[in-house]
Amino acid sequence: MKAAAQASMRRMPTPQDELEQAIEREPSNEELKSATILLVDDNLQNVELMQAWLESMECKLVSAHDGVEAIEAVARCKPDLILLDVMMPRMSGFEVCRKIKQDSALRDTVIIMVTALNEVGDFERAVECGCDDFLTKPVNKLELITRVRSLLRVRLLKRRVEALLKNPRL
Repeated sequence: MKAAAQASMRRMPTPQDELEQAIEREPSNEELKSATILLVDDNLQNVELMQAWLESMECKLVSAHDGVEAIEAVARCKPDLILLDVMMPRMSGFEVCRKIKQDSALRDTVIIMVTALNEVGDFERAVECGCDDFLTKPVNKLELITRVRSLLRVRLLKRRVEALLKNPRL
């Protein structure tokens, strides 16, 4: 009888409780496996190196070799995160970033600029285009993996919150 009384006294979780629990929970392996990362660099060796370093994350990895291919790949696979070279033929990383961030359907895509440029003006231009972070070449493996994991985690949490907010009970 006492157990039944205790069970009936337990409060049902509210939508707010569910939202808070979803935010606190780390993205699962399944969520990470569902994530897509687009690697964009006109230097094939750079793409292959980043692919090798990121393979352990078990995300879907897609590559493009210039800005025009990057825009096509974004339309095709809607990546969660883009590692984007700045200096490329046909369309610069700055232009690619600006186009993506101007599109309301793609605005939340995380973009990390990867650049050999290291002047303050270059970083300011990257921020003005809407990039979320930047790495300087030559890229350090630990720094790349750490930033990708961190920003991908934020992206996946945001996706989870958006899905919960679409719930009519909220």
